Amino acid sequence: MTQRPETMPEKDAIDLLIHQHQEIRRLFEEVDKSTGHAREEAFEKLCRFLAVHETAEEEVVHPLARRVIPDGDQIIDARLQEENEGKRVLQALEKMGTSAAGFEPLFTEFRKSVIDHAEHEEREEFTRLREMGGPELRGLAAAIKAAEATAPTHPHPGVESATKNILIGTFAAAADRTRDVVRRALGRDKR
Repeated sequence: MTQRPETMPEKDAIDLLIHQHQEIRRLFEEVDKSTGHAREEAFEKLCRFLAVHETAEEEVVHPLARRVIPDGDQIIDARLQEENEGKRVLQALEKMGTSAAGFEPLFTEFRKSVIDHAEHEEREEFTRLREMGGPELRGLAAAIKAAEATAPTHPHPGVESATKNILIGTFAAAADRTRDVVRRALGRDKR
């Protein structure tokens, strides 16, 4: 069973983020190997996990990286551009549905871009943030989990900055979570 990002046990922020990237890779595999209703459910889990994870990075991790990494603005601007494009594609995939004829090729392309994005973060951002040390990384992990606990559960392209996430994200999170509960209650957990 997939663990929600905000409940993962890691206390070090970088370990937490890398573990979440591993879970994202596993969820991609689950979608690839599933069919029918199982695929829909696996894709829904992937969508939620990605939306929550990216929101926390945008609210907590990227602003810190901008401040503490010497070329942080350049690195983070590139990551935010990747995230915005990823949200657009994920939103298109959600609207399309897992049984649509064009789902497979777009999903394959999306998967590659998300994995490339994660590798960029791990190499260019996380390794440099790890230099902060233990207490700071524990505090950062707590901040990441707090952001994830209130994050939107579906992609919202154009909401990639910490300010926009805080202003718009809270409303979007409430709307997303309400929509998720209603769909589950009605037995229509499909896109």
